[in-house]
Order: sequence, then structure tokens, then C-alpha cells
Amino acid sequence: MARAHDSAQREARRQQRVEELCVAAIRALSGEPDLHFRGRLLHRGRRRVPLHAPQLYPDTDDDFASFRGAADGMALRLAHSDLDLHRRLAPEDRVARTLFEMLEQFRVESLAPAELPGVAANLRHRHLGWSLAFHHSGLTETSHGLLLYAVVQICRARVTGEPVVEQTEDLIEATRAGVAPLLGHDVAGLRRRRHDQGAYAVPALAIARSVARMLAEPTTEEDSEDEQDDTDQAPDRVRFPLFVDFDDAEDDTLPAPASGRSTVLAGAEHGYRVFTTAYDQEREITSLVRAGRLRALRERLDRRVAAQGANVPRLARELRALLAEPAADGWESGREEGYVDGRRLSQLVTSPTERRLFQVERVEPLPDCLVTFLVDCSGSMKMHAESVAMLVDVLGRALELAGVGSEVLGFTTGAWNGGRALRDWRRVGRPAYPGRLNEVTHIVFKDADTPWRRARPGIAGLLKPDLFREGVDGEAVSWAAARMARRPEQRRHLLVVSDGSPMDSATNLANDEFYLDNHLKEVVARHESEGLVRVHGLGVGLDLSPYYSRAHALDLSRGTPNTVFAEVVDALTGRGRR
Repeated sequence: MARAHDSAQREARRQQRVEELCVAAIRALSGEPDLHFRGRLLHRGRRRVPLHAPQLYPDTDDDFASFRGAADGMALRLAHSDLDLHRRLAPEDRVARTLFEMLEQFRVESLAPAELPGVAANLRHRHLGWSLAFHHSGLTETSHGLLLYAVVQICRARVTGEPVVEQTEDLIEATRAGVAPLLGHDVAGLRRRRHDQGAYAVPALAIARSVARMLAEPTTEEDSEDEQDDTDQAPDRVRFPLFVDFDDAEDDTLPAPASGRSTVLAGAEHGYRVFTTAYDQEREITSLVRAGRLRALRERLDRRVAAQGANVPRLARELRALLAEPAADGWESGREEGYVDGRRLSQLVTSPTERRLFQVERVEPLPDCLVTFLVDCSGSMKMHAESVAMLVDVLGRALELAGVGSEVLGFTTGAWNGGRALRDWRRVGRPAYPGRLNEVTHIVFKDADTPWRRARPGIAGLLKPDLFREGVDGEAVSWAAARMARRPEQRRHLLVVSDGSPMDSATNLANDEFYLDNHLKEVVARHESEGLVRVHGLGVGLDLSPYYSRAHALDLSRGTPNTVFAEVVDALTGRGRR
């Protein structure tokens, strides 16, 4: 069992390393810095990038060059294809759409820069691997499978100017001759129009729909029986990823994080563990970012806030009405009823008819409250940094106008992939299930005693991109709640701003996938049961209800419209979108 566990860890580390290298290549070629893989699928932030060409998804057993070829294909697709235009043009029929996806992929691959011959070599290698896998699966032994395979080979050769796969050239020759009269004109138009996506789509759609109609036609009874027999005898054919799911990337609903049970945490005698705290740190943002840099970031944030045009005084009034509670605030004298005011009894002698000799206790709504923003500074949050910084900056200013105290905190790690904690673990022989295996960094952007005006540069530190690494959410929630518990305010709201599950690759690999995930659930449940701090989860493009009973999903994909501020106010009242 231990050997199997070690083998699984090695495979997971290999796959993680492959994905890290590939996504780095995709970012470099496409010019998009916010891309990452999640579940072996390319994502921009929390949304999957809709790339559906089947050759872009190698099998885990494929060699590294195939993964590089797929990565280069994804990068070229992002660089040279308008995904919205492509989605609008794509046909509804599943077979026609798959062909249309492949033809568009061939177009962008034909535009690979001539000064990067390695990219073209990677693309050829990936096409060869996909083609031979298609052939060896047995699909080319059926008339429908051979037709589809031949069309794919003919079209790619025509668009890119490269020859068809040599190993199957003789196999497709008869089919090529058969379809030439039907598709020849459209196939010839592909290469001429490859620099114009809209114009290229005309022959591409014609080819996709024509082939889909051919594949929909019934074959002879003998061919049908042969295809059924081949399917029964060739299980690899069923597993070959020819068609992909088109629905998942087009769902605009905000997803929930994948969660499960951590057997390591559940079976641990002493619960959650930390391998070492020697490298943990709590830092003021001013000690991490030089003053000149903070001023420049503040100017950038000020421009964004000014462009937003938020009505801060109105927001402050709403927050005060929400967070203030009635409290005694002195006495109001000169009343005709109430408690006798001893200071005015002499007026009974000088003015016997005077009736305003009483006083009443004055009750005013006082916001004896503290609101803390705890911002997830993990890598995937980098793309939302400007929107989140503006959100907490405007709300922090409004809270101060409302007389409510506020803090802005953040959490990240001191290194990627474990850092010095992982090094120490390896030096002592890699003991099993070491617990948290990275160096956490907790950052104070604004403390509760610092006025918003003095804290303005520090809040802008949220825009510094190299702060964003990995995230250990459970410990961060405990740290923020402990800070709040030491404050004199009677009511405390902790707003955790995050876009996903806790993530530290070294910890997950050394323990199990849901170790940090389950710890966060335990921490939130404990604080909610104690009642000293009300914990809210503000999910950036994600529903955080698996972790927080008070959860609200924010859609920041279009920036930070003024409606988002109202949504945060609703979240504080419990009326937020769950």
C-alpha cells in the first residue's frame, strides 16, 4: 500500500510539473499572464477557457512533447482566434461542431511564427500522436471512422502545407479520391482564407456540415454489423477522446469548489498538524513593499476608484444603518416628562409655571463594530487583484465615515511548492503525513487603529503581483479571528475574500488532496459555534457555501460595478446570493 501511495505521489508530481511547464509556455506565447490549469483543463481565473479541439488534450501516458504540442496549440488559439466569434459561428450538431473546432485549430497552427521552428515541430508531433492513437484505436476500420480520419488529414495538410501522416497515407487514399469532388472546392478555400477567421469559417462550416451529413447516412447492413463487432472487440475505441463536452465551459453559473473527505486529517490523532513554524511570518505591507512602489500603486488604484464613481457617503449611511445598534448616549434635559432633573429644581421658585424640569436618556444608534477583510493572496487571485483592492478600499473608506472600525488583512505563502519547510522535511527523511508543509505569510495592509487616510498606500499593496503565491485558508481565518477577539468592539464581522479552495501543492502531495480543505471547514465551524466572530465567505466567481454557512458569490469578471458594493452590504445582513 505504501508503494502504491509513493507511486501515485510521483505520478502526481510529474503531472504537476508537466502542467507548470506547459502553462508557462502558453502564457509566454499568448501574452496572457493569468492562465492556469485546473483539473487538466485550461482556466482563466475561475472560468474554463473554451478550447474544444480533441487533439489539445493528450492522455496522461503520452510523452512530454505531446503535452508541449498541445500547449503550443492552445497558445496559438488564444493568440489568433476570437473565441466569442468562433462560439457564435459554431454549428449545433455535435459532429459538425467537433470538425469545426478541429478546422479552426488547424488554421491557428498554420500561423505559427516562422522564427519559432520548435513550436511547429511540437505541433507536428502532437498531430502525429493523436492521429496514430485514432488509427490504433480501431476507428479507421469502420467506414465512418475512416471518412472522418481522412477528412481531418486532408484538411490539416491543405491548411498547414504539411504532408499527411505517412503511416496512414495509403489507408486514406481511396477515401480522399471519393470525397474530393464533394469537398474539393471548400478544402481549397481553407488555406487562402486562413488569415481571416470570419472568411475561413465559410468553407470550414461547409465542410463540417457536409461530413456530418455523410456520417449521419446509414451504412449497409454488412458495414453496420462489422462496426458493431469491431466496437465489441476494441475497447480502446470507446475510450478514445474523439468528441468533447461542449456544455461545461459555456455555463455562466458560478461554480462551487470541489470538496471531499481527508482521510489523513480524519485519522490524525492530534488533528491538524504543522510540520514547522520556523519560517512563518506576520508582516506589515510597508515592510514588504518600498514606499515609492506603494505610492505608484496608490495612484493606479486612485484612478480606478475615480473611474468607478462610487457614492461613498450613501454607502456609509447604509453601513451605519446596518451595523449600528441602539445604545445609551447621555441625557437629554428640558423635557416635560421623564426623570426629574435636579439641576433645574430652582426653576420651580423663579418660574412656578415651568414644566420642563425633566430629563430622558438619549438613545442613539452607535456602530460598536469591527469589519475585517481577509483577502486570499493565492496565485489565481492575481487577476482579480485590482477589483478586490478597489472593493476593500471603497468599503474601508465608507466604514470609517460610518464610524465602524475596519482591518484589511491578507494571506499567502513565503514560497511556491513548500519552500524551506519542504527542504527541512526532506532532510529528516520525509516522514509520512507531515501536515502543513510550507511557510505561511500573513500580511497586514491596514490595522484597526490606523485611519483610512493614513492606510491608503498600504491598501494599494494588494496590487503587487509577486505577493500572490499559495494559500492556507484555515490558519489565516484563525489568525484574523484571533486579532479581532482582542479588540474591544462588541460585534465583529470577518469577510473572507477568496476565489477557491485552500491550495498548497507541497502539503497536498505529502498528505492528501483535501487536507487543507477539511481543516478550513473545521476552523469555520468552530468560530461559527463560538459566536465571537461572524465569518462570511465572499467568493470571487465561486460559491463558497461548502466552507461558510454565510456565503455570497461575487461576479467580478466585468470589473467592480457599483452593484457589487450593495451585494456586500446584503452579505453582511445575510441576504446575500447563496
